[in-house]
Amino acid sequence: MGTVGRLGRIAALVLLAASGVVAFATIAPSSERIAPPKTALVEALPIRPDAAPAPKSYVREELFQRGDTIPAFIERLGIESPHAARLAKVRILQQLRPGTHVSAEVSADGEPLTLSFLSGRDTLVKIVAEANGFFRVTDDKAQLYTRIEMKSGVVQSSLFAAADEAGIPDSVAMQLGDVFGGDIDFHRDLRKGDTFAVVYERHYLGGRPVRAGRVLTAEFTNSKRTFRAVHFGNGYYTPEGKNMRKAFMRSPLEFSRVSSGFGMRRHPIAQAWIKHQGIDYAAPTGTRVRAVGDGVVEFAGTKGGYGNVVILRHHGQYATVYAHLSRIAVKRGARVAQNDTIGAVGQTGWATGPHLHYEFKVAGESRNPMSIAMPAALPVPPQDLTTFLNHAAPLVARLDLIASSSLASLD
Repeated sequence: MGTVGRLGRIAALVLLAASGVVAFATIAPSSERIAPPKTALVEALPIRPDAAPAPKSYVREELFQRGDTIPAFIERLGIESPHAARLAKVRILQQLRPGTHVSAEVSADGEPLTLSFLSGRDTLVKIVAEANGFFRVTDDKAQLYTRIEMKSGVVQSSLFAAADEAGIPDSVAMQLGDVFGGDIDFHRDLRKGDTFAVVYERHYLGGRPVRAGRVLTAEFTNSKRTFRAVHFGNGYYTPEGKNMRKAFMRSPLEFSRVSSGFGMRRHPIAQAWIKHQGIDYAAPTGTRVRAVGDGVVEFAGTKGGYGNVVILRHHGQYATVYAHLSRIAVKRGARVAQNDTIGAVGQTGWATGPHLHYEFKVAGESRNPMSIAMPAALPVPPQDLTTFLNHAAPLVARLDLIASSSLASLD
């Protein structure tokens, strides 16, 4: 039995060694730290001359910037001076505007092969070098493709600053102002902490974003009041089908700074406290002034302290006044639609600086355009309501997705 027991113990040790337990004990890491070598080991690797042949041409892209001249910009594309001088004479290059991306294929010796850029109205311009030394120009409709993008932001100082922080294009921010401008006064009502979410189109060419498209749906929370809008047809509606467009816009200018509010103020010319019958919008001379609603031009000309002034008569008992204009773009008796240009900001009449004086009148009495309840436009027609609701549902779901993602990031 003693011999059998010793043999069993020997067999057990052999099995443990085979399983690696003994080996594990022998390779336990040492507590001593081994310093890395302080000298670099450099080994030369021979490169075959034919492994990487020199390219016959290369493609270079540059952004045409403010202050650029055509010849200097062409040379920045890597095109040598003799060829650049000939290319600069191609007249279509005069269409280049600051911010335009230009792509050029250039030979190894600096000779232009092709040059292309996107001009106005989504036209792709291509200049091709011919064998005879001349250049052939083609312009075709650019094959843009569209992506749907979803962004959200928080207002800290202004809508545009919040849009910049969120990576939202200016054109989309301006659309937000137009869509919600009937419910939110972006000059006075915007508050720190207001939030917004937007789903919009973005058009691409060759993998590069070209421009933003329409806002498809958006949400804006201002002072704990939340508004939602969905694009449908030629307008924007609430998810239930009510029209976001009011019969009158809150402001005749787009995102201008309000220099004085409605009520009592010291008149800058008379230096006395008088009733200020409207709102003054400080803006540079030449800024577009738009009609706040559909109407007929009742007066267009010069009138006392108003200087150059346009008075519009709207439906019912409504009228609006636009004063101190630098120029007038309409004539008496003309019909205008909401958002039509009627003139430009100026400093005519009793004005100490360029601004627009705006009045909103009801039955001949001036009313505060910032606080009066504006009549709404027509909702989605009953016969189209089912189609609208089916169209709106997936878009509103995207807004819900943005909201849940924002809450998750806060958690």
